[in-house]
Amino acid sequence: MTVTPFQQKVYDMVRKIPKGKTMTYAEVARAVGSPRASRAVGNALNKNPRPIFAPQNLGGRAFAPVPCHRVIRSNGSIGGFAFGVKKKVELLKKEGVSI
Repeated sequence: MTVTPFQQKVYDMVRKIPKGKTMTYAEVARAVGSPRASRAVGNALNKNPRPIFAPQNLGGRAFAPVPCHRVIRSNGSIGGFAFGVKKKVELLKKEGVSI
């Protein structure tokens, strides 16, 4: 899988979100230097090559996990998740995030 420079910035930032904490799509966009790119952050996370619960080695290539479930909407709602909102809620609750 090819990862764009923007996607790489997003993945690197999201990897820094501690377990039990969340950031909004807008906060991630600002943190990677693209304050108006909240939707682009969401699109990058939708293409996440390695969600936290995926196998460690994808196609013979190691890729550090990206805990994209820790990114939520600015209004505090959960937002989307490539593996379903139910799975996102489950992962957040497991980490101690109150939903």
